[in-house]
Amino acid sequence: MKSCFIGIAVVATLFLSGPVKAQELSKVVPAKVSLESGFKWLFDGKSLDGWEGNLDWFRIEDNCIVAGNIAKPIPHNEFLCTKANYDNFELKLHVRLKGQGDNAGVQFRTVRIPGKTEVSGFQCDVGNAFGRPVWGALYDESRRNKMLAEGDKDKVPSWLHKDDWNELTVRAEGDRIQIWLNGNLTVDYTEKDEKIAKTGIIALQIHSGPPTEAWYRNIRIRSL
Repeated sequence: MKSCFIGIAVVATLFLSGPVKAQELSKVVPAKVSLESGFKWLFDGKSLDGWEGNLDWFRIEDNCIVAGNIAKPIPHNEFLCTKANYDNFELKLHVRLKGQGDNAGVQFRTVRIPGKTEVSGFQCDVGNAFGRPVWGALYDESRRNKMLAEGDKDKVPSWLHKDDWNELTVRAEGDRIQIWLNGNLTVDYTEKDEKIAKTGIIALQIHSGPPTEAWYRNIRIRSL
């Protein structure tokens, strides 16, 4: 009976303390989500239909796409790419990193570079770089090769579910790109260069380096 009173007291304390922000709640991201109105699955959890890439570095496990290998180094960047192109969209997915390395990413409005494993285009960054967390940052992969925008360096660490699943949302509409990490806006970027493509493939990256795995799940998209 005592445990019931303790539980009631905890609930009462939370209620009386006022609204609790999402990042202050449990850091466990749901294993499975319901498909929101207007969205469709990009990955069905069972097959890689609609995707192409080097399957030496990508596999399906526990309804996730696993990129990389926890047992051996990754010699160069690898990307699993959609066969279809997307222009204006909202993309949602969950990502988790495991192993010694700490970098991956989600490409969009991207193209493969012929004869190479690399791609060229926008990337929603995952992991750490330049000595700081860059989850939810916007990087220009193999094109301008620089960070275009990123979240507040003082806030991103508190938004991040370290060593756990994180939800990323990417919204690209016309010249405007927005990114959210666990519901927190990290990037609101407007592309000024008219020569930059507004369409392309979506791709999942594992970065070259030490033994690492990037796990991706609940990948869904809607057209805008």
